[in-house]
Amino acid sequence: MRTHEVVLRRIESDLAAGRVAVGGRLPAERALAEELGVGRSSVREALRVLEAMGVVRTSAGSGPDAGAIVAADPADSIGTALRLHVATRTLPVRDLVQTRILLETWAVREAAFRAAGTEMPAIDALLDAMDDPALTPDQFHRLDAELHVALSGLAGNLLIEAMMSALREAIHGYVMAAVSRLTDWPAVAAELRREHREIVAAIRRGHGAKAAELVQVHIAGFHALVDPGA
Repeated sequence: MRTHEVVLRRIESDLAAGRVAVGGRLPAERALAEELGVGRSSVREALRVLEAMGVVRTSAGSGPDAGAIVAADPADSIGTALRLHVATRTLPVRDLVQTRILLETWAVREAAFRAAGTEMPAIDALLDAMDDPALTPDQFHRLDAELHVALSGLAGNLLIEAMMSALREAIHGYVMAAVSRLTDWPAVAAELRREHREIVAAIRRGHGAKAAELVQVHIAGFHALVDPGA
């Protein structure tokens, strides 16, 4: 085991045991190095890994905000990893789309059970914002991403929500490159708006199976449109 991995194991153990929680500060570099018998460079390497993973945020200096604080941002770290693997083409976009369908159909079915009949002002605001005809395709799809993540969030599963956020971010570049090839973007946007409202309406009525069916058609249909050869 490399020396920085010793530090990672120790911090993982502290987190799992509740000795350090989100918002808490990790021991100072010198203290960790002395306790574990490793060099401070190994501690710094471990902290860089954790920061890249979204587990901690670090700040230099000696003030109250200095040091490494547990932040826990799984969506950001998962999204970064997915974007890089998509860029290397080791993860086909087709597989990401299928995973989206798997996650979102479950999420909207659960959302319909949990949120039926409730007010959803954040969802309504996103739907209304997407009705603006002056939106660029990039602006539209960023709102689209927010909407899908918000709908998944209604299911109450933090991991599903984080994975959805990561997946949407990972395929954003692919989507925008494909959208540029569409000959009638306004018509496509109008159809996406209609489908969004149908999905939300099914959730409001508590029709989980219908919401799941609509989401599957929505995602697969758009993917087929922008990448007909997939």
